[in-house]
Amino acid sequence: MKKMILTAAIFLGCIAYKQEAKAQISLSINIGSQPDWGPTGYDHVDYYYLPDVGAYYDVPAHQYVYYENNTWVRRTSLPSRYANYNLYNGYKVVVNERQPWLRDNVYRTKYASYRGRTGQTIIRDSRDVKYRDHWMANKQRQAYHKELQRDRKDARKDYKDYRKDVKQYNKDRRHGH
Repeated sequence: MKKMILTAAIFLGCIAYKQEAKAQISLSINIGSQPDWGPTGYDHVDYYYLPDVGAYYDVPAHQYVYYENNTWVRRTSLPSRYANYNLYNGYKVVVNERQPWLRDNVYRTKYASYRGRTGQTIIRDSRDVKYRDHWMANKQRQAYHKELQRDRKDARKDYKDYRKDVKQYNKDRRHGH
C-alpha cells in the first residue's frame, strides 16, 4: 500500500513538474515580431500600451486595439484622429497580459504621467546584436527604396526624352522633313 501511495505521489509530482515546464517553455522570444518603433530590452512582448493615445498594440497580431463607438476594436492602423502621432517618439509600456484593455482604467491611471514622454531607445536605433534582423530588414528596405528612386528618376528622364523626340518629330513633319 505504501508503495502504491509513493508511486502515485511521484507520478503526480512528475505531471505537475511537466506542466510547469510546459508553461515556462511556452513563453517564447518574439524579438523579430516587435516593430521597429518598439522599445529595446524585451525578448518577449505581448502588447504595448501607448499612453499618448490610450491604445494597445498587439505585437503577435500586428494590430492596434483601441476604444471606438463604445467598444474595443482591432485595426491594422490607429484611427485618423492620431494621424500625426509619431510611434517612434511616443512612449511605449510593455504589457504581458491577456487582453489588457479589460483593465484599461488601471493602465490609464498608472501611466498617465507617461503621456508626452520621449527619449525611449527603440529597436530601429539600437546597435544590440539581437536586433540584427531588424537592421538587415531596414538595410534591404533602404536599398529597395534607393533603387526605386533611381528607377523613377530614369523613367522621368526617359519620358522627357520621349516627349522631346515627339515634339521634334511633329516639328519636322510640319516643315516637310
